Amino acid sequence: MTTKKIIDALTDVAKRMDMEVRIEKGDFRGGRCHVGGQTVIMLNKRHPAEVQLAVLARSLRNEPLDTVYLKPAVRKALHRLWDEADTDGSADADTPEGASTDESTSSESPRAHAS
Repeated sequence: MTTKKIIDALTDVAKRMDMEVRIEKGDFRGGRCHVGGQTVIMLNKRHPAEVQLAVLARSLRNEPLDTVYLKPAVRKALHRLWDEADTDGSADADTPEGASTDESTSSESPRAHAS
């Protein structure tokens, strides 16, 4: 399964879990944030698909994914990415580097919170 297809599948899962996935250009790493009470996962359009996939996987890590159907190849890719993050010492994979664990719920631009 291609990286793009896995991204598409995980984007669909995020939407089914009432999260918005936005792919935009900008000077940010990407990640999960809250905008006006809505959970948003920001992906940087300038990043390669592999980086976008890693951000998406990290953002979905603590979600109850056992409650939704995932193709076996997608689930395997997720677990591989999570294992790689654990090996790299990124145990708190839902928190972008340099960010606090207290996520804002303001209606500001998601770029302010996702970078």
